[in-house]
Amino acid sequence: MIEEKEVGQDTSPAKDADNIQTQLQEEYLKSLELLEEGQLVEGTVIQVTHDHVFIDVGYKSEGKIPVSEFTELPVIGDKVSVILILKENKYGEVIVSKQKADAKLFWKNIKQAFTDKQPIEGKVDKIVKGGFEVLLGVESRAFLPISQADTQKIDKPETLLNQKINVYIERLYSDGKLNIVVNRRKCMEEELEQKRNDFFENTPIGSDVDGVVKSFTSFGAFIDIGGFDGLLHINDMSWGHVTRPKDFVKKGQEIHLKVIRIDKEEKRINLSLKHFTDDPWVHFEEKYHVNDIVKGTVTKITEFGAFIELEEGIEGLAHISEFSWLKKVQKPQDILKSGDVIECMVLGYDLQAGRVSLGLKQVHDNPWDSVEEKYPVGTRIVRKVVKITNVGAFIELGDGIDGFLHGDDISWTRKSKNFGLTADQEVEVMVIAVDSNNRNIKLGIKQLSEDPWKEFCENYRSGSPVEGEVASVTDFGVFLRVPGGIEGLIHKTNLVENREDNPDEALKKYNVGDKLKAVVLEIQQDKQKVAFSIRDYQKKVQQDDLSRYMAKEESSDSTYTLGAVLKSKNNTEETKAEDANVE
Repeated sequence: MIEEKEVGQDTSPAKDADNIQTQLQEEYLKSLELLEEGQLVEGTVIQVTHDHVFIDVGYKSEGKIPVSEFTELPVIGDKVSVILILKENKYGEVIVSKQKADAKLFWKNIKQAFTDKQPIEGKVDKIVKGGFEVLLGVESRAFLPISQADTQKIDKPETLLNQKINVYIERLYSDGKLNIVVNRRKCMEEELEQKRNDFFENTPIGSDVDGVVKSFTSFGAFIDIGGFDGLLHINDMSWGHVTRPKDFVKKGQEIHLKVIRIDKEEKRINLSLKHFTDDPWVHFEEKYHVNDIVKGTVTKITEFGAFIELEEGIEGLAHISEFSWLKKVQKPQDILKSGDVIECMVLGYDLQAGRVSLGLKQVHDNPWDSVEEKYPVGTRIVRKVVKITNVGAFIELGDGIDGFLHGDDISWTRKSKNFGLTADQEVEVMVIAVDSNNRNIKLGIKQLSEDPWKEFCENYRSGSPVEGEVASVTDFGVFLRVPGGIEGLIHKTNLVENREDNPDEALKKYNVGDKLKAVVLEIQQDKQKVAFSIRDYQKKVQQDDLSRYMAKEESSDSTYTLGAVLKSKNNTEETKAEDANVE
């Protein structure tokens, strides 16, 4: 049995080889039967020549594809999808087409992208009415409306030409030919949102970023930092004074910035240029001290003073009260203007608040500090009248200092509403008082001469007779000017001898310039006032006559009576009157 079995089995190597070959041929024939014309198959590049690429698709011969169907030439071993056109032509060749395979794959991918709402890549080929024509591949074109071409308004459509872009297929329909409408804006918004989210997740405060100045507002500039914006506030452009953002950065300018604030909830990003350098206030006390005289530039004029920049980021205020030792400045712009480079003194500072007080007048010596030495009391000077007021006049002394001449110090005796002075008139005055603390210098004209009241009071007492002339006549009496230019009032009640006489009638008899005799009725030296009386003068004359008569009678040892004295006096006065009439 064993021998028969062994004899029955042919195990020779030749026979095994024939069986394997037969099996392979059968399998190959089966595979050939499975290939169908029009089928999409995958082949392997086995040769590349100048004109053709040869593809092994698993058939008895290779297919060849013109090089023109490839945008990029493959290399041996690359896999290429093709459509089987003919299994075998009359020459026994397999005919395949990569171009048709590409088209089939393209439309398959297009439909899948439309269904799955996935973006695809295209190239902007040309500008058409209302938008752009986008080349998607294999000679397939889509319409991109200009409103969906960007997240912002497109001012120059030509800038998009030949750009490769990602788009969503919005519409896919056929009205005799296949039409495709795409949307780039949606892709860009998604990309920007992803970039923005990545930025907020991965960018810590203090990071450096690059950006391009995009647009301006009154409070700063918006910076494009990769498709989304950050704000460069005007206060973060410089430690110094920035009035307008456009004066500091330009639209389209590429700049390097630092992230200083991030608000994830509001999606806000604040950027800075100034934070690349230290805050100058940190080093303020190293450079500046109280009472230092420094240089600065006027940056802004206000109604209460001027802002002065000492250096970038260090700006101080010079209050209007610190402009001048002498002048009361009403408008700062009368003294300074923006851009002026000036010297000033550091009066004080507050590091926490970032404030420094400056003074302009402190750069120069205060002329009031030496005014008592320059104009001691008693100094006689000739100066110009600069202003007349209702109580006196201001006299220009020099160095911006004015002295005041009060109306009461113009004359010992004269009183005048306009003081007898005019603007620009040069007058001689005397310094009569100096108060440097209150910045006040008093001047006088009358002090240049002796006080006539002093001499008058030394020579006259109440009851003393005096001669003078009528200086003025008023409703209430007559002003009599006596030696020394002193004027005193004779009240109308003191013009008449008897109480029965009418004072008003008596007043009418007097005119300016009339020579009169009177007696001093009252002297008020402190008030520089004196009152005279004609009635009392007449009484004094009568008393003097009586005294002389009595003295005469006593010397002749004869008796006398009051009636005789009066009769004698009356006879004397009548005789004088007659003599006057004769004359």
